[in-house]
Amino acid sequence: MKKYFTSKLFLLLLISITISCSKSEDIPQDIKINDFVWGGLNAYYKWQGEVPDLADNKFSTREQLNNYLAGFNAPDQLFNSLLHRPGDVDRFSWIVDDYVALENSFQGIRLTSGMKLIGVRYSDNPDNIFVVVRDVVSGSDADTKGITRGMIINEVNGTQLTSSNVNDLFAPDSFTISLADYNGGNPITNGITFDIVKGQIQENAVKIAKVITQGANKMGYLMYNQFSVPYDGDLNNAFATFKNEGITDLIVDLRYNGGGSVRTATYLASMISGQPNTNIFSQQIWNDKVMNSIDRDVFLNYFTNRIQNKNSNGQVILDEPINTVNMSSVYFIVTDRTASASELVINGLLPYMDVNLVGTKTVGKQVGSITLYDSDDYTKTGPNFNNNHTWAMQPIVLEIQNKNGQNEPNGYTPEVIIEEDVANLGVLGDPTEPLLARTIEYITTGSRGSSIFSRNSSLQKPVWNSELKNLDYNNMYINLK
Repeated sequence: MKKYFTSKLFLLLLISITISCSKSEDIPQDIKINDFVWGGLNAYYKWQGEVPDLADNKFSTREQLNNYLAGFNAPDQLFNSLLHRPGDVDRFSWIVDDYVALENSFQGIRLTSGMKLIGVRYSDNPDNIFVVVRDVVSGSDADTKGITRGMIINEVNGTQLTSSNVNDLFAPDSFTISLADYNGGNPITNGITFDIVKGQIQENAVKIAKVITQGANKMGYLMYNQFSVPYDGDLNNAFATFKNEGITDLIVDLRYNGGGSVRTATYLASMISGQPNTNIFSQQIWNDKVMNSIDRDVFLNYFTNRIQNKNSNGQVILDEPINTVNMSSVYFIVTDRTASASELVINGLLPYMDVNLVGTKTVGKQVGSITLYDSDDYTKTGPNFNNNHTWAMQPIVLEIQNKNGQNEPNGYTPEVIIEEDVANLGVLGDPTEPLLARTIEYITTGSRGSSIFSRNSSLQKPVWNSELKNLDYNNMYINLK
């Protein structure tokens, strides 16, 4: 992003919208967190104007607001009551009682076994499910013990997995998994077990970066799993390799990338396309009161030729020129796990280059959030930050569009449709892995024919995803300074 919101801007906005509800007035201790929830949503929630209880003129006195807030027993109860058509219009706002865990998730830090799993029903018994290892985090306990992509688990601690017990069985910090053979969609335990222990692991967002040569095509392949600021340098290094190798084609694998930082999305788009800094990558649409209070140019995100990242104290942690490959076309591998910042890169590049998609339809998340803390300006470094609790909000505050005012809330449908087959996942990064192989075929032959892997029945489709529990699942956020 070219411009960032500042604390002064926050204070200006708060002054302009607060009516007889100054935070300097006495607020009963038992509703202070609820006051933070209501105030933050009143200021920044994307659909503030659609929620009657968030209206600026809803409460004319502090006492009226206090009485209203006292009617809710917990901050999350109040928060959820103020969402606009949750699950329909607003599908992505949430509140947490541990902002440290939330902040860690944005950095790719999680308490995890290292296994990323999907659950599938048995073909002959829909009450039972088995889980397939879709990916393993490097350095995790699962990785150390030799768990690999494609392995099938049907029991945990000796108990058959079902849709009702799968979350509970994988919840403890340690557990024993039993591997099974696929057996046509009705797995049979094969006697192999592993004791798995969770640990605090930081996952490198750059999963794979390599060059694949086939005939005259020298293809850069990047598997990128999260728009995570700590790995902006690794991302830039990957493109340095692609640039030095003189790639002719670029494949960006976003099949498991649920999003992250808009700023990092801007960096990636700049690395791919090499657009000048004067070209708009994306534009943000906030609620009316925000849009009417601030210079519209603040909401424009421009391509850039430099990474400039700072920590929360304002210290520069990365400052280097962007390595761009100046492609005129790009190929993205996408699935129903591809969301938010991943879709933003696709959308932002569409006006400037030939964008090709392989895989299955993406999520369709064209909205973004900010983290709101309990301080006078809702930032963590703001005045009167409340250290007595760890609640924070991640409400949707903006819609994001490309330079032409376009996005795709229903998701992007690839021109080449191919679905992962749990019985034949392949090795990520290997040219024979089905989705990558099909992308290479698309590049080298231009063939757009669909090739959906057939399944024995609809019961063979995933019904559970271990990553749903991640705090940052399918998130896109902007950085506030």
